[in-house]
Amino acid sequence: MKLQCALLPLLGGALAQVAPHLSHDLDSIADAEPSVVPGAYIVEFEDNEDVGSFYGDLRSQNMEAEPRLDLSYSLFKGCSFQLKNTSDVEVAAQRISEMPKIRKMWPVRIREIPKDELVWAGNAEAARVSLRKRQEPGNDTFSPHVMTQVDKLRAEGFTGAGIRIGVVDSGVDYSHPALGGGCFGEGCLISYGTDLVGDEYNGGNVPVPDPDPHERCGGHGTHVAGIIAAQENELGFTGAAPGVTLGMYRVFGCNGGASDDILIAAFNQAFEDGSDIITASIGSASGWSENPWAVLAQRIVEAGVPVTIAAGNGGSAGLFYSSTAADGKKVTAVASVENTETPFVLSGATFRAGNGSAESFGWQDGFPQYGNVSLPLWAVSNSTEVEGDACNALPDGTPDLADYMVLIRETWTWCSLVEQAENLAAKGARYIMVYRSIPDAPIPVNVQFVPEIVSIGMVTSEQGAEWVTLLNEGKRVTVDMVESSQAPAFLDFIPNTESGGLLSEFTSWGPTWEVDVKPQVAAPGGNILSTYPLDLGGYAVESGTSMSCPLAAAAYALVAEARGTLDPSTLERWFSSTASRKVWAEGSSDRLAPVAQQGAGLIQAYDAAYATTILSAASISFNDTDNFVPSANFTIENLGSEEVTYELGHLEAVTMYTFKQGELYPASYPNPMAEAYATLEFSESKVTIPAGGSKEITVIPTPPSGLDEKLLPVYSGYITVNGTSGESLSIPYLGVVGSMYTAPSVLDPDWVFVSNWSDFNLPKMVENTVFTIPYPTDPTGQPQINASYPASVIQLNVGTALLRCDLVPHNNSGNATAGDVSRVAPIGSITTFPIEYTSRRYFITAFTGMLADGTVAPEGRYSFRVRALKIFGDIAKDEDYETVETVAFEIVYA
Repeated sequence: MKLQCALLPLLGGALAQVAPHLSHDLDSIADAEPSVVPGAYIVEFEDNEDVGSFYGDLRSQNMEAEPRLDLSYSLFKGCSFQLKNTSDVEVAAQRISEMPKIRKMWPVRIREIPKDELVWAGNAEAARVSLRKRQEPGNDTFSPHVMTQVDKLRAEGFTGAGIRIGVVDSGVDYSHPALGGGCFGEGCLISYGTDLVGDEYNGGNVPVPDPDPHERCGGHGTHVAGIIAAQENELGFTGAAPGVTLGMYRVFGCNGGASDDILIAAFNQAFEDGSDIITASIGSASGWSENPWAVLAQRIVEAGVPVTIAAGNGGSAGLFYSSTAADGKKVTAVASVENTETPFVLSGATFRAGNGSAESFGWQDGFPQYGNVSLPLWAVSNSTEVEGDACNALPDGTPDLADYMVLIRETWTWCSLVEQAENLAAKGARYIMVYRSIPDAPIPVNVQFVPEIVSIGMVTSEQGAEWVTLLNEGKRVTVDMVESSQAPAFLDFIPNTESGGLLSEFTSWGPTWEVDVKPQVAAPGGNILSTYPLDLGGYAVESGTSMSCPLAAAAYALVAEARGTLDPSTLERWFSSTASRKVWAEGSSDRLAPVAQQGAGLIQAYDAAYATTILSAASISFNDTDNFVPSANFTIENLGSEEVTYELGHLEAVTMYTFKQGELYPASYPNPMAEAYATLEFSESKVTIPAGGSKEITVIPTPPSGLDEKLLPVYSGYITVNGTSGESLSIPYLGVVGSMYTAPSVLDPDWVFVSNWSDFNLPKMVENTVFTIPYPTDPTGQPQINASYPASVIQLNVGTALLRCDLVPHNNSGNATAGDVSRVAPIGSITTFPIEYTSRRYFITAFTGMLADGTVAPEGRYSFRVRALKIFGDIAKDEDYETVETVAFEIVYA
């Protein structure tokens, strides 16, 4: 690996705190905007240039740069570096970007590891005990596989054999029996890959690479690897494509994030190591395809390797919150749907009915906990529909319950569990087992304040019903309990009748700021069971697009094996056209969920593998009103052996407003709906195509009318292509009514202001507030704790390709007010600015007196001038920026 390490500086002060009074809560948004490493840059060279000559040129111009990574690869030739010991970092960076040998230059950013929800993880000790399972042997019945038709391809013998999937993540615990049992290298399931960073790496310190991607501290990559390729195991499931070969590229340490240059190195290396598919469940809010990692991902796809990347977990943020590098052009962004079954793992025990053999069941320990004990079962009621079970004193004929396990039905509305326990204790009960009244997982219950009760636990409603039936048949049921810390694990599944098969609320929404269709497809990502590091329990249930993405990559491998092709465009079009469209989850509407949430819909691997018709477009964007696409063409190609007649049609999806009336910041999920839809006209509504033939179709859209363009409504739907062969295919489309350039206000003058860094409430400062601050010595502009620095507070309502925050000097006689754009030239940018290709977010930055170029501003009066480039704006045109200037303030050095 081409790696040169340098000590990275601490991150700057941007977004270090969030004021309670800000109009939107950043903590509710899962995928936060990444931090910028001050003074660190990635450059791409023009052809025939190299790293050595680049650093030589820097030295010849007296610019000192410490190498970070050598990025000399076939698809990306460049490097990353840290500018050092220069009094003018910003000017130096500008000079470097203008060198003839530099094609493009980007700041280095840190991407945090995804914030997936860990629903359940096994016990590290119990995981080594033989685990029980409820599934019957036979065909693949694992619900994520059934939902995506993976089970059908597996039934035909497809496993992804011969296909290499490169996984860029947190590494893998390949000592896990389901992931190789300690085998790494040629001939193993995990046969290639590397660790680019080491355990201690956090995104802002020195990476310590080694050739072994093994990890035990995080679990994210191990969970992802199991979704793709877990082998047969105690819990009775496998990965979707257990025949593939995995390459694991570790880019996260045990804590923190990963920098863009590390991600670029990992993707390049996965490509050059011969990966047939590359997948990553990593990202952060962006909405721009120009990010260097996204640019590389696009090139990898164009070079013939499919790339799947998680769409992101920022669904609460609403529309226009796509994630990088999933928002790269031609990259498959994968959204999430909820699992139709909720897997959960309980403590295992056994019971016997009469003289029958022991049967396993699962239970959740309560308080007080169960020990090793064998007891006959006694039920308070012979009905599983009873309300208020044991809520009243038990009848006089009740036996002494001291040596029974007493079975009662959960009842939260009639009385408390403590009241139930007290009534049972009055008849001598010491051991209680509660069964659920609803089809849901057992939960810990607590009656430790009823001193007579020795142990309590809970089982499922299904298990309780089985026991009541056996007792009603006159059979003696004996339960053999095992202390939960020593009990084997027991896997069970509860049908998800509320949200199963619907889009996950956490899945991030597109489109991109330039109205590219994102996401492309969806896969199950809510409540997914997979492998986990042995030290962390061996198995876990997690939720996130981090789980849906690897399943999509595995499905790509199965279909590639079945089809005999790995061409990215072909695979994407098959998956897109055959996907199952999902309905909108909110309310009782039977409308389809917006394309900006689900893309084409839930992948259907079997249909993708055996479709005999292929469409030339995976999706269509009609863009916004300013850039409206008045017509689009696509081709229907009949690959079958018989003539087929196709009927063209249209299905509407929910139209949603980006903004609420009177608000400048985009609405959070769920966005306001609009009862207006596009109409489509086709050049031909029905076509007959012979075997091996094709036909081009023109579609002419009419955007919905009667909508408030200032609120940027996003409309979408599906072009349907239904053939007499029985195939039902579709192409997702979307568009925006209104102008992305003029409708959204990039900056809100009321939310660009000066505040006091040391005050958590971040109040707006009045004109001419004086800040007495320490003289800055940290070249990165890092603030000192408890110092009362002036802080620039910026609410960015929508994304921008360039955001500046400059320091403008004021003479002693002049005044500046908010919104007054001074003609005085700034003396420089404050640290962490300017920022390119950023999503909507807040920026709260302490101004320590240090400018981005490394110089110190003199004492005096200043204001912050904030400039943001409008969407589709020209970076060279002043009129394409929005500008807000704050009130003046004064800095005095202590």
